[in-house]
Amino acid sequence: MQKRIIKKTGDEISALGFGAMRLPTKNGRADEKRATEQIRYAIDHGVNYIDTAIAYMNEPLVGRALGEGYREKVKIATKLPPWNVNKAEDMENIFKVQLENFNTHYFDYYMLHGLNHPSWEKMLKLEALEFLDKLKTSGKIINAGFSFHGDKELFKEIVDAYDWDFCMIQYNYLDEENQAGTEGLEYAAEKGLGIIIMEPFRGGNLTKNIPSEVEDIWNQAEIKRTPAEWALRWILNHPEVTCVLSGMNEEEHIEENLRIAEESLPNSLKSEELELVEKVRDKYRDLMKIGCTGCQYCMPCPAGVDIARCFEFYDSTHIFGNKRQNQLQYALGLGVFHEGAYASKCIKCGKCEKHCPQDLPIMDLLEDVSGDMEGILTKVVPPLFKFYLAINGMIMGRKANKINKGDK
Repeated sequence: MQKRIIKKTGDEISALGFGAMRLPTKNGRADEKRATEQIRYAIDHGVNYIDTAIAYMNEPLVGRALGEGYREKVKIATKLPPWNVNKAEDMENIFKVQLENFNTHYFDYYMLHGLNHPSWEKMLKLEALEFLDKLKTSGKIINAGFSFHGDKELFKEIVDAYDWDFCMIQYNYLDEENQAGTEGLEYAAEKGLGIIIMEPFRGGNLTKNIPSEVEDIWNQAEIKRTPAEWALRWILNHPEVTCVLSGMNEEEHIEENLRIAEESLPNSLKSEELELVEKVRDKYRDLMKIGCTGCQYCMPCPAGVDIARCFEFYDSTHIFGNKRQNQLQYALGLGVFHEGAYASKCIKCGKCEKHCPQDLPIMDLLEDVSGDMEGILTKVVPPLFKFYLAINGMIMGRKANKINKGDK
């Protein structure tokens, strides 16, 4: 397996990481036997970076999969969820439970999970950076980082705010401008940070339900590759990328991704191959109902609407289908994690349209998004999720208390 070195730390990380967010299921539940076999197979074939989070509700399973000597072969990466933290004590409790989940004394890589403007401000207020310092000093974490779902300017602000070792960003050939984007990728690389890539397939959208117009372009390639291979090769072609995560819950996907990661060296794509990917990107943008590039010039919105993400969910629904799934992600992503950044919050002040380089009729488009994406889910999901968080917080506190008593 190809390894890439993090300049700042010297760590050698496999170009392919095992993303444990979506493990195989059986009868509606995680199939632990199959998941364990998949994780261990990937490790046996060179993967040394395993990514999960307490929010994925599978840390104990992944911890058990890393038994029998596998823990020593990998770097474990997990995350602190800002939405579960309301006071400094919560960070301590969550971390103790996470160590227990993995039956380990330390984490190799530990992140603040899914930072955006509200969660970053919350973490600063609760002194999460000081908490990370404390964990590093005590040897309970080796590397401190963050995963990110905000805009470029916030990304740079966060990178500059702390002595980070690594970061995780969403990146693929459709998201060169969205969120941190290529600009953020290069900015973090200049600082020597390890850069972990999530969503290389944009939630699987770039590998399934391929429009015929896009298939026609892929078929022009001299070397025939699957859409998944093109997506991974494009990312790993960037020398700034340390590791790309893939949620591999099918054995054939693991085999394919292992091969691709071994072969996809930095700057290995030919100019005509890069041009082909650009054609595919442009065709997807042509097919988008809105076609927003995610440049963020329209932001910030005085009413708190996350305009670019509203358009991203809307376009994904109309290109790739899965409307119900996208509506649920819209409700979670904008109603919970971005604290009500729905399209329906638009007050029609017109500020956004004055700054849009594409001259999009943003106010009218937000009405379309609201009518198509909002409904019962946007009303029901946020309160239900907040109730779940409250219950989960109580359970976490009780588990931490039991651990504390066991330590005494």
